[in-house]
Amino acid sequence: MNLALQSPVSALGRIGSTTASRLKRLGIETISDLIFYYPFRWEDLSLISDIIDVKPEETFTIKGRLQLIKSRRSPVKKRMLTEGLVVDKTGSIKVIWFNQPYLSKVLVEGDEVYLSGKVSFDKYTLQLINPVYEKVRTEKATHTARIVPVYSLTSNLTQKQIRFLIKQSLGVIDFVREFLPDDVIDEYQLVSLGKALQQIHFPENKKELDEAINRLKFDELFLFQLQAQLSKLDLVSSLAEAINFSEEEIKFFVQSLPFKLTNDQKKAAWQIITDLKRNRPMNRLLEGEVGSGKTVVATMAMYNTALADKQSVIMAPTEILAAQHYRTITELLSNTDIKFALVTRSQQLIGKTETTKKKILEKISSGEVKIVIGTHSLIQESVLFASLALVVVDEQHRFGVGQRKLLQEKSGSPESIPHLLSMTATPIPRSLALTMYGDLDLSVIRELPKERKKIITKIISPKEREDTYQFIKEQVAEGRQIFVICPLIDPSDKLGVKAVTDEYKILNTQIFPDLTIGMLHGKLKPKNKESVMKEFLSKLSDILVSTSVVEVGVDVPNATVMVIEGAERFGLAQLHQFRGRVGRSNYQSYCFLFSENKNQKTKERLAALVSAKDGFELAEYDLKFRGPGEVYGVKQSGWLDFKIAKFSDYKIIEKAKTAAEKLIEEHPDLKDYPELKIKIDNFLQNLHLE
Repeated sequence: MNLALQSPVSALGRIGSTTASRLKRLGIETISDLIFYYPFRWEDLSLISDIIDVKPEETFTIKGRLQLIKSRRSPVKKRMLTEGLVVDKTGSIKVIWFNQPYLSKVLVEGDEVYLSGKVSFDKYTLQLINPVYEKVRTEKATHTARIVPVYSLTSNLTQKQIRFLIKQSLGVIDFVREFLPDDVIDEYQLVSLGKALQQIHFPENKKELDEAINRLKFDELFLFQLQAQLSKLDLVSSLAEAINFSEEEIKFFVQSLPFKLTNDQKKAAWQIITDLKRNRPMNRLLEGEVGSGKTVVATMAMYNTALADKQSVIMAPTEILAAQHYRTITELLSNTDIKFALVTRSQQLIGKTETTKKKILEKISSGEVKIVIGTHSLIQESVLFASLALVVVDEQHRFGVGQRKLLQEKSGSPESIPHLLSMTATPIPRSLALTMYGDLDLSVIRELPKERKKIITKIISPKEREDTYQFIKEQVAEGRQIFVICPLIDPSDKLGVKAVTDEYKILNTQIFPDLTIGMLHGKLKPKNKESVMKEFLSKLSDILVSTSVVEVGVDVPNATVMVIEGAERFGLAQLHQFRGRVGRSNYQSYCFLFSENKNQKTKERLAALVSAKDGFELAEYDLKFRGPGEVYGVKQSGWLDFKIAKFSDYKIIEKAKTAAEKLIEEHPDLKDYPELKIKIDNFLQNLHLE
């Protein structure tokens, strides 16, 4: 069978339905999916060492002849051992594989092999434990003796399998069509797309790999910027409902708040209200320090819209956050006669009354409900509005023209596009925000409410652990609650880092047996997550052990201690987000960074978190001194899920923006670039909201 880009992966040799279903879990169904499934890191195993030069506790690649190989059962732990002896012109080394007895059939005495792995010292001799192996053949090696790609996997799928399949799929790379204009490729000295795809998987050397990464990052960022420019063009020619400023009512609303607005909040609110007065669609990003009060600013805008007899919708990334927004808005607008509703999978409320989804949808379509709160799925659902004029999106910034048009069709006013306000608690340096989001106007809230106390942040060494646990007991005795964050859900011996399931067990049975402890992680069903979080919010549990699912927006005013296990495993912005889960009331709050890593750079990085005044200072610090990758952490929550580009690829972002602006200025309809038009259409389809 001739392979094509859209051929199913099952068309490749040696792949059955089981492997195909495992690949499907990774989003891989076609040959094209395989080709565009990039490694997340690379191991340089290209330097071949003589056996005489290997040293304990270091990783080496050797090339030698297998002199002996046999499998036997270990008398101690009864596990299968496969032992071998490999020789080259300079000496010999013992090799041991655990629980892989089939190797004594795959490898035979006399085979010439590459072996890559960590060298250890056992009693009197050096040995390689569980090395990656590959027979020496005429073609270049795949799994060792080169720069080797490492891919994200799913259970029962190995690196060797996925490398083998990707190597097979690269035969159809010539069918991948170049979509960048020639002058862009020439001006920015980019390698061809075909070469980049070849080298991203199996690079010849470090230079070729760097060029491939640069090209593929540029592609993503260029499409992103192109989409922003097209969105800008589209919005310039669109109409929106002009919302008059109800000055008297808004002043009364501000005066009746139980707290005083900060200057930053006032400034941001005025910028938004000024935008709403125009008959051009607002496109604004409200960036606010954790706990700085973005929701009250958004509520003011929605209240002003309701006073003009128009509707607003606010969308959050999770049901927990949607319910939280609902509680806040209910409180803030309790003295008004504005009707608002919560629409999520598990809850439907009008005011404080539980009702049916059907009833809520009727009241939204009639225009009776003026403010709708829900998750991003509101777009996809059968919600029809009478007069939707404002959309507020929390932690999801690529809400493009496509999604607006979907809402426009449901808005009751098909000739006008709703105003858009995006909100984020992710600190983005201003310079980067303006470059990355050139199509968005920017409002920033840096000031925290005056009554908020600075969170005391400390790095806790292993010997200070017991004292910290004692302090936690005292906090709980005073009626406070505690977050404990772990990097993983299940134990991982390889990484040697704390997992939620383990930590929950230890805290529950050994350290705090008298306290009530909840556990939260991404593998729980939405209903279970909801119930664990509700118990914590209702003070039915004292401690919540969680993965990073609590990172964005969760508001538990009674929680005063944030413990972060394996703190070095998280990015600085993520740590700052975790820290922002406490300190949301008048109580003094604390953030304890548990780290057993003694690396000097790690210490410096965590020390920056202790000393930085706020998330913006932290982000500027990271961008300036640390370079790519750190500030946006392990995952860019709520942000576009790039495959390979990062928001810290500042230089490439600038180039991509310049190239996109120039191209749209000269060719606004892109009709001379059919391949690019197809690519941008596909790119827009993939920007759907979760």
